[in-house]
Amino acid sequence: MKITLLGTGDAAGTPQIGCKCAACMDALSGGLSKRTRFSVMVENELEDGSIGRVLVDTGPDLRQQMIEHGFSHVDGVIWTHGHYDHYAGFGEFHRVQSHVHVHGLTDTMDYILNYLGFMRPVRHDHKEFETFSLIGLDFTLFPVHHPPLAQSSGVMISDGEHKTIITGDTSNKIPAASYELMKDTDLLIIDALAPPNKYNFVKHMNATEAEELAKKLNAKHVVMVHLSHMFKPHDEAINRWPLGHDGMVIEL
Repeated sequence: MKITLLGTGDAAGTPQIGCKCAACMDALSGGLSKRTRFSVMVENELEDGSIGRVLVDTGPDLRQQMIEHGFSHVDGVIWTHGHYDHYAGFGEFHRVQSHVHVHGLTDTMDYILNYLGFMRPVRHDHKEFETFSLIGLDFTLFPVHHPPLAQSSGVMISDGEHKTIITGDTSNKIPAASYELMKDTDLLIIDALAPPNKYNFVKHMNATEAEELAKKLNAKHVVMVHLSHMFKPHDEAINRWPLGHDGMVIEL
């Protein structure tokens, strides 16, 4: 299983339009603080030797991300929730790949396909904690806490030997059943919007909250994503926090 972090930014991305903070200036100069909107590519070698690919979320920068990494086809898309920065890039498949298989919880699918239904993707609704298989891997959607949405999910991915958790956008108020599913993961890709500061985030974790949750879950390897420009420039911030960056590749 190979994980590529196509985009590690929050809804605004880094640099933010018009901002001159240290992180945005680093991003503008080509540093690793440059963060496009969230999307993750999951790859797995199939029995015939070919590579299967599944996208978890399709952020607005997907065209750029796919071109930069040389991806031209996917075997499926999983949407975690119906916020613009997690689905709007799906339109980049228009005239490139038709009838893409898309997966998610019913409320999420209803909302997104009300906007993207004209592309006629192949819809697959799933229930919370229901495992389904794609590209030789098992995927499970589990509920998280991302108000005001009534339904939002994280994703568990397993190849039978290794487990990866993508928390999705969430606060640390994760339901007990989801918490149990997330325990002892080999890789935890966790929402961490900003370093701890004066702001109180209702629907996201700050880096301290994410760090504390990772310890409670006994995660072996932690990568923070959905990052804002509020962190110091990446090369400084990485000395304190396990921040992901666009283009990061992790193999299990």
